Amino acid sequence: MNSEVGGMSAFEIEGFDHVAIAVTDVAASRDWYVRVLGLKRRFEEDWGDVPSVICAGGACIALFPVEGEPKPAPERDSLIMRHFAWRVDRANFVRAQQRFRELGIEFESADHGIAHSVYISDPDGHRIEITTYGV
Repeated sequence: MNSEVGGMSAFEIEGFDHVAIAVTDVAASRDWYVRVLGLKRRFEEDWGDVPSVICAGGACIALFPVEGEPKPAPERDSLIMRHFAWRVDRANFVRAQQRFRELGIEFESADHGIAHSVYISDPDGHRIEITTYGV
């Protein structure tokens, strides 16, 4: 379906493809995402280990090695991506929290009214949200 926005042809986005993340150890981060979130590797036969692409359904993370010496995360007054979120149903929201407890991963909970979320950090401190609208 072709639509117009402001007199110009618009285009339609199929869906979210990936987030590219710089990490200190690609293999360790990949293994963490697979173990903790259950993501699946893709494209390793095409690209090898860099980038290391891991996915849930059609949404992926592409892990790249950080270039140079890693710098500390910026404060909240910086223009940055604060976190990325995975949406789950209510039953999997409960399972995620159980999994984090089993693995000893600390998480923060938040009630957003229309949604509930938990937040964790990967080995490099990237914030990850697991959210459900099935409240």
